[in-house]
Amino acid sequence: QVQLVESGGGLVQAGGSLRLSCAASGRTFSTYAMGWLRQAPGKEREFVAGIRRSGSITAYADSVKGRFTISRDNAKNSVYLQMNSLKPDDTAVYYCAARRADLLGGPYEYWGPGTQVTVSS
Repeated sequence: QVQLVESGGGLVQAGGSLRLSCAASGRTFSTYAMGWLRQAPGKEREFVAGIRRSGSITAYADSVKGRFTISRDNAKNSVYLQMNSLKPDDTAVYYCAARRADLLGGPYEYWGPGTQVTVSS
């Protein structure tokens, strides 16, 4: 089992950048594929980005391609989401998630509590 905690959310103006971090507990972080998902008010949770165990393969939602970058550091038990050129539509609670199977996308088995990202226009 893995426990996840996100950090780095906040308020930013449109066009700005934020870097989200997710710290994982345990010594088996490298055995999980990881992902970032988000949920805006009144909307369903949606996939943002995913990364496989080694970090060499990633995937992105069309809405964030070219603006967001997912990465991981297995030595630090962490996964990151660099968000550039932020738009008001990116406003949401962002969740870090993990799954045992080395696949991109869900379903994810473990979730963090989330971190709020608000982009002002």
